[in-house]
Amino acid sequence: MDYDAIARQLLRALRAHRSQVQWSRWLGYKSNVAYAWESGRRWPTAAETLRAAGRAGVDVEAVVESLYQQRPGWMDQVVVDTPEGVAALLDDLRGQVSVTDLAQRAGLSRHSVSRWLGAKTQPRLPDFLRVLEAASLRMVDVVVRLVGPEGVPEVAAEWRRMEAWRTFAHRHPWVQAILRVLDLDAYRALPAHDDGWVADQLGIDRAEVERSFGFLIETGQIVSTGAHYSPGVAFVDTRGRPEVSRALKSHWTHVAGERIEAGSPGQFSYNVFVVSADDFERIRQLHLDYFRALRAVVAESEPGEVVAVANVQLFDLSARAP
Repeated sequence: MDYDAIARQLLRALRAHRSQVQWSRWLGYKSNVAYAWESGRRWPTAAETLRAAGRAGVDVEAVVESLYQQRPGWMDQVVVDTPEGVAALLDDLRGQVSVTDLAQRAGLSRHSVSRWLGAKTQPRLPDFLRVLEAASLRMVDVVVRLVGPEGVPEVAAEWRRMEAWRTFAHRHPWVQAILRVLDLDAYRALPAHDDGWVADQLGIDRAEVERSFGFLIETGQIVSTGAHYSPGVAFVDTRGRPEVSRALKSHWTHVAGERIEAGSPGQFSYNVFVVSADDFERIRQLHLDYFRALRAVVAESEPGEVVAVANVQLFDLSARAP
């Protein structure tokens, strides 16, 4: 992605109908910083950009909360559109990813990324976008939530692809598992692709596999390697669409229930308990830490031999949906 182009388009979209001089004054600057920003002669910091978004009428806190689907605890300690808030956001999103690995993913200096995470210096907008994508794969969603897809043509096509992908995953949730089957060493060892073999690996109907492959091929989510297919996407990120995320979580919970009732092998357990509110929060954090550790193991695991599902559930029985 051209992060400089994305940054310029984002800044232009935030200005909207205002002249550059008017916008600069509205933001509290004496010079025409809007011209310098949009021309790329000088970049605003991430904090300056978020403050500008707030002045443009964007609910910046809601945009950040959309990355989590709930309000993260660090937002009660720092303000989002400050250097400390930006540092807390990036540090939290990286989870257990080391600073070195995060810098490598973003194509940036480890020293610079470390200083940004410690709020010792501030990332310029293009660098913030790079680190945001490296830490969360949610940069496109954040940009679109700030100014809409039409405001940043550089990401519009990718956003439409992601939305089509999420919508199909909502209607055909097995597509996530089907993609993972393509990563199996046993699949790549087949003489040629076989829809029936894929269906057998997951215990589902061949028709579901055929529908999913039709969509995946049509939208370029998988590519042909000759006799087989290879996934062109790592996973389906549904956090930008809460209704889709809920539907997929419900689907895999039902799948677990069906496997339990059928007596299928697996790790199925539960514990109904009473704890203090503070300890409930401690347990919730343990679940988050476990899931991050699980993802780290998955990312490094070789060879590909098993397609598995991990359902992580913890909830207050007295809590109800708003």
